[in-house]
Amino acid sequence: MVRGPGRDGTGIWHEAAGGYLVGMDLSLRRSLYMLMLVGTVGVMTARVANVELLYEPSVHTPRPKSDRPGEFYPARKWPDKLPAAWPTFGSNDRARWATVKALVEEGTFVIGRRVDDPKEPKGYRDEGIRFTDGFGSVDIVLHPDRKEFYATKPPLFTVLVAGEYWVLHKLLKWNLSEYRWEVVVTCLLTFNVLPLAIALWLLSRLLERYATTDWGRLFTFSVACWGTFLTTFAVTLNNHVPAACCIFFAIYALLGPPGLGRALVAGLFAGMAVSLDLPSAAFAGVAGVVLLLRSPRDLIGFVPGFLAPVLVQTVLGYMSIGTWIPIQAQFGGPLYEYPGSHWEKLRWREQGLTERPPGIDFAEEPKHVYAFHLLFGHHGLFSLTPVWLLAVAGFFARGQERLFRFTPLVLAVVVGFYIYETNNYGGWTSGPRWLFWTTPLLILALVPVADRVGRSRFGRGVGYICLAASIFSATYPWANPWRHPWIYQWCEYMDWVHY
Repeated sequence: MVRGPGRDGTGIWHEAAGGYLVGMDLSLRRSLYMLMLVGTVGVMTARVANVELLYEPSVHTPRPKSDRPGEFYPARKWPDKLPAAWPTFGSNDRARWATVKALVEEGTFVIGRRVDDPKEPKGYRDEGIRFTDGFGSVDIVLHPDRKEFYATKPPLFTVLVAGEYWVLHKLLKWNLSEYRWEVVVTCLLTFNVLPLAIALWLLSRLLERYATTDWGRLFTFSVACWGTFLTTFAVTLNNHVPAACCIFFAIYALLGPPGLGRALVAGLFAGMAVSLDLPSAAFAGVAGVVLLLRSPRDLIGFVPGFLAPVLVQTVLGYMSIGTWIPIQAQFGGPLYEYPGSHWEKLRWREQGLTERPPGIDFAEEPKHVYAFHLLFGHHGLFSLTPVWLLAVAGFFARGQERLFRFTPLVLAVVVGFYIYETNNYGGWTSGPRWLFWTTPLLILALVPVADRVGRSRFGRGVGYICLAASIFSATYPWANPWRHPWIYQWCEYMDWVHY
């Protein structure tokens, strides 16, 4: 390695790399990081402040079936009267908000009840928070004995949000039904925007440590700021953004010098990630293996830290519905498929129907087709975010940290799990949301490739195209992240795909 002036008068020439590794002053790079971070946080904050469910005519307009003249694909029903304005979007986030409201205002996880009523045509009526304006959701289960409704969402995150709402409710007398924007915007800023801002700042520090070129650093940071779906989903209460932030924090702790304190922090955030997104247990397992190989003593800190949130989650789950098995792990059982349930339609063959119910929730296609669309098709991890194609090359880069050498295994396990266990791409969503928590791993795998492609005009051109396409996909669902991806909408328009 030989020091010498670069094109801008500064730099370090690396003979093997064939170029200047550092071409600008560290303070200038930090200023650029901060400018991008401030811009990203400003955009997220503005979107959160303006959050509102909008009714799009295109979503409510039936499309004609080309192969069946006079028949139409079903569409969402347009409201009969002017709907009330709400800063929530649909089933996924409203199930969480209903539980937050029930916990603080009623002291229970119950968000509704089924009451026998012979006057009703079905012999019963449903009542409670879930059946009031602004809290309607299909992501609920019915306890067969208690006749009580619960959200299907893991409880720990909901309890944390309820904790903030409790403070707002007690100190400021805010009610979630009346002070909708005050409560929702405050919580979204706390649990989405703030953690993501911290994660991006920590990423800038890691880039200084592991990247070797200015272009590679700034390109990777640009991807993190604008080219992923984490910022897209910052406007809605969801588990994917906080889970990805927990993975960021765990990685940052793991990449520091060995020590029980750092191992404890890494374990705590790895456990939080698992409580938010269960398949992230694959990352926790890899983190444990890395610690075992590097410094076995650190497991004394990692394991208790990991177990703490997992045990709290388990206890809360039992307190809420009386079972040690997570609710989401019981999908397809009686808790979900009660009379009148949205998910009861899964048994359409048993009900004597000749065609599956319409909608992506009930998609049925061969596993190889499903796998293609989940990775490279209309909901594709790589088709919607092509910068991850560059990250894949980084899996095999020489000199990668041991943690990132395990990333292909983590991704393979998680993708394989969802291909085997699911068939609906996560429902109405603008991207492969079940894989969003892997974003930190993919970003850091991108670093050595960004350094390498940045050394040629052609490589930079490829990087720019991939980044532009990724930003387009992440920005396309600007008004509502709970909409189909642009590729899926294009396929529908071309009459190639319908569910």
